[in-house]
This record gives sequence, structure tokens and C-alpha cells, in this order.
Amino acid sequence: MPRAWTPSERQRERDAFRRGRARRSTAVALSSTVALSAVAVLGLVSSPGWPRVKASFFDLDVARSSLPAVLEGLWLNVRVMVVCAVLIVVLAMALALARTLRGPAFFPVRVAATAYVDVFRGLPLILVLLLVGFGLPGLRLQGVPTSAVVLGGLALVLTYSAYVAEVFRAGIESVHPSQVAAARSLGLSRGQAMRHVVLPQAVRRVVPPLLNDLVALSKDSGLISILGAVDAVRAAQIQTATYANFTPYVVAGVLFVILTIPLTRFTDALARRSGWLGSQGALAGAGALR
Repeated sequence: MPRAWTPSERQRERDAFRRGRARRSTAVALSSTVALSAVAVLGLVSSPGWPRVKASFFDLDVARSSLPAVLEGLWLNVRVMVVCAVLIVVLAMALALARTLRGPAFFPVRVAATAYVDVFRGLPLILVLLLVGFGLPGLRLQGVPTSAVVLGGLALVLTYSAYVAEVFRAGIESVHPSQVAAARSLGLSRGQAMRHVVLPQAVRRVVPPLLNDLVALSKDSGLISILGAVDAVRAAQIQTATYANFTPYVVAGVLFVILTIPLTRFTDALARRSGWLGSQGALAGAGALR
């Protein structure tokens, strides 16, 4: 019967040295963090205007009173983000596939898709919101929505689909051409090769940058407030006017941070797991790199 493995004396010394070094590193990191935080807090509270800033931005009574209204507005932001994310993925995938079509017959499709991506990647989001939010209703066409939420979501979809389309296109082009050649040699058409061979690999490769774009979308959904939608930002603005205090803005900011941190940590973990952090150069068109 084989004996159980036991570490040698040298191995035990190495393990003890590594544990000691890890404890020292943890102690140094904790000490430096506490010291830096103490200096920052001390510098903040010792500033001449701190009492006024504290009363204007960190009033606990105002925060408790405004929290329900801001939370209700944040729920609107979450719904807008979810619906827009689905539409963005669908439109962006169509744009990416249109830009990868081959042959002279598809030249107008490629030009139209390229022009769309170039225009909406070049326009600031806030400008698209203003143009869509005030321009479309001004046309007075039958069936054109007038809801600030719908128009704001449309502007988000138009802008973000241009960025996400480049993420998908980068993923598609990162798949080696030999994969398509092998699929064609097995009798698959070009469309079948794209569907069954290229797209599954491309989507897996671009999941981390797509999640980064989702994090950005969750924050930019607050911009629909400029069209009059009562989201978290507009609710905070109303509460600020009600109480003559800026604390509701801080409440809205904290809620947005709480909303995005779990998704950000999940994105980082997925990127490390897939090795994407070391290969960002292959996705030059990715939204996370813009």
C-alpha cells in the first residue's frame, strides 16, 4: 500500500515563508489603505467649507425622505436598460453581419451599415438624445411616439448599437479564416458556416466587452431625464428642489454605484477567466477600449 505524501522539511520552510510574506503584504496593504483614507477624510473635514457642504450634500433626514422617490426612478432606469440592451444586441448583430457580407451585390448594404456606425459613434449621446427627443415629435408623423421614455430609449439604442456592432465585428474577424474554410470543405454554405462555426466563437470572445458596454448603458440611462422622463436623476432633481438640498443627488449616485458594482465585478471575473484582459489588442473596436 503506497504511503501518503508528506512534504519535506525544505517544502515546509518554503510554505511557511510564503505564508509569512502573504501576511506581511496584507498588513502593509491594510495599513497603507487606512493611512491614506485617514488623510483624505481629515483633509476633507478640516476644510473651511466642510460644515456647509455636509449640510447641503449629506443631510441624513433629506436622504431618508428622498430615497423612495429616487428608488422609484431607478426602477425606470433598470427597465429602460434591460429593454434597450436586448434591442441593442439584435441591431448590433445585424449591423456587424451586414459589414462582413462579401460580394459586389452587397456593397450598398455594407456602405449603409458603415455609415450608420460612423455617424452614431461620432455623435455625442446627449446630442442624439436631443435630436431624437425633440426632432421626431416635431415631424408630427402618424404613429411616432411622444413618450420621453420611449424616445430616450430609442436614442440609447441608436448610439450603443453602433459601438456594440464594432464589438461583434471584431469578434467575427478574430475567428481564423481556416475555420470557415474547414466548414465549407464539409459542405456547409457560407451562411451555415457563419451561424454554426463563426458566431458561437465570436460571441464567446466578446462577452466581457459587451458586459462593459452594459455597465456604461446602466449609467447613461440616466440621461433620459433631459427629455423629461422621471428616472432616478430627475427624481433627485425634483427632491432637491423640494428640500432646497443637494443630498438627493448623492442618494441617486450611491444607488447607481450599487447597481453597477456587481455587474462590474462579474465582468472583471469573466474577463480574467476567459483570458480577455491579456488580449484586448485583438478587439480594437471593442466598446471597452473607446
